[in-house]
Amino acid sequence: MNPTALPALDLRAIHAPPVPEFWPPAPGWWVAAVVVISVLVTVAFLLYRQYRIRKLRQQVLATLDRLASGYQEADGPGFVSAVSTLLRQVALRRFPRTQVASLLGADWLRFLDATGGKGEFSRGAGQILATGPYEAHVEVDVESLIALARMWIRKNAGACHEP
Repeated sequence: MNPTALPALDLRAIHAPPVPEFWPPAPGWWVAAVVVISVLVTVAFLLYRQYRIRKLRQQVLATLDRLASGYQEADGPGFVSAVSTLLRQVALRRFPRTQVASLLGADWLRFLDATGGKGEFSRGAGQILATGPYEAHVEVDVESLIALARMWIRKNAGACHEP
């Protein structure tokens, strides 16, 4: 027997550990997936809401533009009534019905001022909304009234009061 010869060892082959399986993922991936999906749903909801608000505001402003382009001096009271009705429709959508529905005259103008009119409904071009629809003939500063209504609509159209 050779003294430098090593005895044969009964060694087994080295095996690498198995590759981790793809499914089911670790708990951390589940948490990450829930967070990502929640964020995506929230962002989609907010974007859709902004889209609806913008769309509604555009529709109301388009209606206001149609009123302005169709204005005729002979129908001043009808024009003033139509502008007031449009503002009331926006107000009823934006604010509680109990706060808006019964307002008339000076109270209506004060409400419009308090909700974005900056005093122009009670003291400016918007004064015509209180009495104009009830007069036989009325002189209307169409440009000023439309500009004031446009400003108020931009501030209030689209936002909704949840009943």
